[in-house]
Amino acid sequence: MAHKKRSIFHAERKEQESSIPVIEARATAKHLRLSPRKARSIVNTIRGEKVDKAFTILEFSPQKTARIVLKILKSAVANAENNFQLSVDHLIVSEAFVNDGPRMKRVWPRGRGRADILQKRMSHITVVVKDQSKASE
Repeated sequence: MAHKKRSIFHAERKEQESSIPVIEARATAKHLRLSPRKARSIVNTIRGEKVDKAFTILEFSPQKTARIVLKILKSAVANAENNFQLSVDHLIVSEAFVNDGPRMKRVWPRGRGRADILQKRMSHITVVVKDQSKASE
């Protein structure tokens, strides 16, 4: 049994992947100076919601994280609309998650010559929107 040459195999695989219609778009923001624990509470509220409802939730949330997640969601919707020609009316937030980023470590002087380490946490936030009408077909 003869094997295909690796380059031909990859070319055929890429061709097959390109024929599959794209039904989702994503946006990621990295190295954000906010705690992942605080960011997860906001991100959990919009997961699974329609995009217009998610916009409303984020616009009326008083937290700093909500403003940042709103920008990321707008970017994901713009990616879906401009790059993949998906209809904004049918988009839902299929995935939204927060990963830990690197931590900035700072020294905090204490009494009697000792020191503590303050960890200033960072987050990586990813939002994925999916076209609900094309996903059900």
